[in-house]
Amino acid sequence: MEIPIFPLGTVLFPGGVLPLKIFEQRYLEMTKACLRDGSPFGVCLIREGKEVGATAVPSPIGCIARIREWDMPQLGIFLLLAEGTDRFRLVDTRIDRSGLMIGEVETLPLPSDAPVPPEFDSCVSMLKVIIEKIGEDKLPSPARHDDPAWVAYRLAEFLPLESPARQRLLEMETADLLMGVVAKLLRQQGVEI
Repeated sequence: MEIPIFPLGTVLFPGGVLPLKIFEQRYLEMTKACLRDGSPFGVCLIREGKEVGATAVPSPIGCIARIREWDMPQLGIFLLLAEGTDRFRLVDTRIDRSGLMIGEVETLPLPSDAPVPPEFDSCVSMLKVIIEKIGEDKLPSPARHDDPAWVAYRLAEFLPLESPARQRLLEMETADLLMGVVAKLLRQQGVEI
């Protein structure tokens, strides 16, 4: 599958939401095409380069994003709320004449193949407390407290992690490993798990 690639200084997790302010011409065109066709784009963490200007070098694993909400408060600016759906691996990339990166991608399975193991019930409880405090409307719905990857990704979004650490979480292939690392990160923050 070929999709436009949006290299960013942040990581989008499956099931997560990402607010974006679009103003560069290549991404304005990408946004218009995605809205017109109902098509997705890919979000990848930048390995080298910057978000604005010359095309950055993306990480090889990213997240497919779909536009959930949009607004155009003034001509030449889109405000988007994108939602992550699936992980993907970049197989190949090319730059089109507008400077937009187009990626040939293969989707990767989500690391959620079993219910949350009992030893991580406290992680689920913690997420429920966070949701109560901030409000359900701040998280993507529906809540999937029985899905260990969904729980781990949501907790990771609240942890004060650098983008490379978030990228490593995105790249993990099993739910047990993902949940175990997030639980360890919570303990390092002084949270009793």
